[in-house]
Amino acid sequence: MNRDRNRERLQQESFDICIIGAGASGAGAALDAALRGYRVALVDRGDFAGETSSRSTKLIHGGVRYLEQAIKKLDLAQLKQVRHGLAERRTVIRNAPHLAHPLAILTPVFSWFEGMYMTIGLTLYGFISGKDNFPKSRWLTKAKALDRSPMLTRKMHSAVLYYDGQLNDARYALALTHSADEAGAAVVNHAAVTGFDKVEGRIKSALVQDQLTGETITVRATVFLNCTGPYADGIRLLANPRLDQRIRPSKGVHIVLPRETLQSDHAILIPKTSDGRVVFAIPFDNNVFVGTTDNDYQDLTHEPVLESSEVDYLLETVRPYLDKAPGRSDVQAGFGGIRPLIVSSRADTKTLLRDHEVEHDTESGLLSLLGGKWTTYRLMAQDAIDRIGEVLGKSVPGTTETHYLVGGENYRFDAWQTLQTQYGFSDDVCKHLVQTYGVRAGQVAQITQEQPALAEKLIDQLPFLKAEVVYQVREEMAVTLRDVLARRWRLELADWQLTAQVTPQVAGLMALELGWSDDYSQQQVQDYRQKLMAFTQEAGLLFEQSVTAPL
Repeated sequence: MNRDRNRERLQQESFDICIIGAGASGAGAALDAALRGYRVALVDRGDFAGETSSRSTKLIHGGVRYLEQAIKKLDLAQLKQVRHGLAERRTVIRNAPHLAHPLAILTPVFSWFEGMYMTIGLTLYGFISGKDNFPKSRWLTKAKALDRSPMLTRKMHSAVLYYDGQLNDARYALALTHSADEAGAAVVNHAAVTGFDKVEGRIKSALVQDQLTGETITVRATVFLNCTGPYADGIRLLANPRLDQRIRPSKGVHIVLPRETLQSDHAILIPKTSDGRVVFAIPFDNNVFVGTTDNDYQDLTHEPVLESSEVDYLLETVRPYLDKAPGRSDVQAGFGGIRPLIVSSRADTKTLLRDHEVEHDTESGLLSLLGGKWTTYRLMAQDAIDRIGEVLGKSVPGTTETHYLVGGENYRFDAWQTLQTQYGFSDDVCKHLVQTYGVRAGQVAQITQEQPALAEKLIDQLPFLKAEVVYQVREEMAVTLRDVLARRWRLELADWQLTAQVTPQVAGLMALELGWSDDYSQQQVQDYRQKLMAFTQEAGLLFEQSVTAPL
């Protein structure tokens, strides 16, 4: 992906569809539309998946809680949502197997009745999923459960094992965007829609401000599709101030603990919490993510961050399920996201469906893809582009169900051994490269042949190569420190202190590629470290060494 080239296309070309927002649904819609032969532009005010789509629980699922509510309330709408999610689960994994895979999940229970209840529910969950090659759920004795996850509480009666999917959400959205780019879409990050030009009330073009240069350009398209998730009302009201608000934002946060918290590749489902949600403790690389919460969130002008009270809540929630309870000193980082729930008369956000809707404002012509969740991004995108086909009067069937994403086709995990033989990298580096870039890991490795100094690790305790930063700038449109450290790598999610430590090195590598001056580079490092420190203070966390110590 080349940002300068694509930005020039935005100025010079006229498009069938301009998609605003490059999270999961927007990137998915761009790929879907481009594969159907439409001329597509995709812009985002920040980075690809810079908001909600990079801050999920990293699960691909139908929703155990939705199934329980569907049965208790005889709610066919929720049952349909579970079925759609489970059907899409296999597609998400098929199309990018380097970024998504099945995940074993244990649910500790504390009585025979509880075990029977969970076994019946999760057996039904598996039945609804059909024949998708996921292992079936089963009830385990206490001893067998402890064999799989030795840090579980000894007070449990037994545990129920089932399987869902896990994905690297930010890189999956990036793969969607990258695939859309290769299918012909003009994709540009850090490009904010600030207004619309209209003729007789209908949108004809969008004013897009480059967030790096401050320059505003005009993007012309026949149809504009709003895929900005929890920020959808902002674009809707920009297009037509007379519209009612449709989104009710809900904040969810996670804390990040060391992998030793579980000492297992199995996740934990906590089915009972004080606020009625389920909470997961999920292994992800060398960490464990614990979350999520669910609270109303109205201030969309500020990034949702982990707060001190939320740290306490999640630690308290996970404590009864572990033999050795983690404390505040174990929390390495955290992250918050905003769910784009569609407005309902029901007062509690926990009861709102995560279903989606394609809205067409006939006055301005704007289409908005509202609601939804990560797992069903492809269906959401398909519905939106189907609707746009009707508006354009030239409907074409979609093909995304069987379209491999960048890095996914012919992927085999054991290719890391070939990479090691050819380039001599350590085991951990080779495994990291194939699980991050798929079949394009060799392109990253090739950079080290041209510049041998880039074959070095960034720091010893991480499997990250310096060459990756160069690849991410050249091929993945990384233009800020956070683009690299929070999304192309997931280090910001894993460890705030370690992220601050490596920031100067990343800045130095990016400066050479992007032509940053010394002053600009130092300012970027300082600004990012201050952000990390603010996250730490908001969460009420203290480290032995300050996050900003390397300054």
